[in-house]
Amino acid sequence: MRMDLPNSGPVSTVRLDADGVVLAAERFGDGKGPGLLFTHGLGQTGSAWRHVARRFAAAGWTALAADARGHGASGRNPPGLPYSPGLLVEDLRRWAATFRERPVLVGASMGGLTGMVAQALHRSFSALVLVDITPRWEPEGVARILQFMRAHGDGFGSIEAAIDAIAAYMPHRPRKTAQALSSLLVRDDDGRWRWHWDPRLVDDMNRDVDRQQRALADAASRIDVPTLLLTGGASDVVSSDTIDEFLALVPHAEHHVVADARHLVAGDDNDAFAAAVAAFLARLHPSPGHASAPAVDEVTP
Repeated sequence: MRMDLPNSGPVSTVRLDADGVVLAAERFGDGKGPGLLFTHGLGQTGSAWRHVARRFAAAGWTALAADARGHGASGRNPPGLPYSPGLLVEDLRRWAATFRERPVLVGASMGGLTGMVAQALHRSFSALVLVDITPRWEPEGVARILQFMRAHGDGFGSIEAAIDAIAAYMPHRPRKTAQALSSLLVRDDDGRWRWHWDPRLVDDMNRDVDRQQRALADAASRIDVPTLLLTGGASDVVSSDTIDEFLALVPHAEHHVVADARHLVAGDDNDAFAAAVAAFLARLHPSPGHASAPAVDEVTP
């Protein structure tokens, strides 16, 4: 399926076979510019990046916004195959290999953690933008996310009921419309609406957290490409302590705070997020007209 969006070039749906699990992504741009690979957090989809991906495509980048396995349009693991960080790392390696040259990773939360490991193991990326995540995170903030994901296991009788649930979870955000939420829900055979993710993800991806965090710290210490840590000033997932620990592990990393943004930084302040990423990327690809910083009004957020 292909369509054109004003100022952002062609947009296409891309699929990739990962040992029998079909992964899906949206690709923005004509494929000639340097690459950006956007990866989302647990419980999100690549659509979380759609607005910012359009902006960077309009500025000359080739942007790919992927749905992680078990999320959105990507396939789910077959029965008996647990979700694991290792599988997600291998998926990222596959996506990175679809670019002509190593892309820049922009990874939020789970996507950022996976990117750290993919870089340490495979050197998949030319640079990293890690969004509101560090190898050690604040357990209270993550517990809040997991509590929301575990709630409503029996689904919703209507999309409006799901909108109510989102509004209660994120009261600082404008209320979602049915159209905006429809891509995050699937209607099951019983007629009820359920979230797009595989419920097994919640427990599978949160086993042996101490071991995971040690492995992530080791991966971070091996990062040797330009790195931007971009955090929300009101985040409950990272803190000054976890940020300082990360910067000690990756002393060459830059750190930028988006004031007042919470854990979902790009959604809370898309303009400030895009501007911070653009400034970082401009130092990597300064060529005029090839990958210039996107104006915030080029594409309606």
